[in-house]
Amino acid sequence: MPRLAVYALIVCVLAIAAAVVSFTQGSWLGILWILIVGVSSNMAWYYLRRGKVARAATAEQG
Repeated sequence: MPRLAVYALIVCVLAIAAAVVSFTQGSWLGILWILIVGVSSNMAWYYLRRGKVARAATAEQG
């Protein structure tokens, strides 16, 4: 698993936790955390897919 994908997943999990805490405290700041979850999950998916394509390309060459 590519390192950037792992970091993006960690950010995603932490942002989910922050959103839950924000909403339970009655703060609307949780909406921003939800947006960060969306961006970080897309980044994680992108880097996972990019790593898969790179592995397939190296397998074809070697």
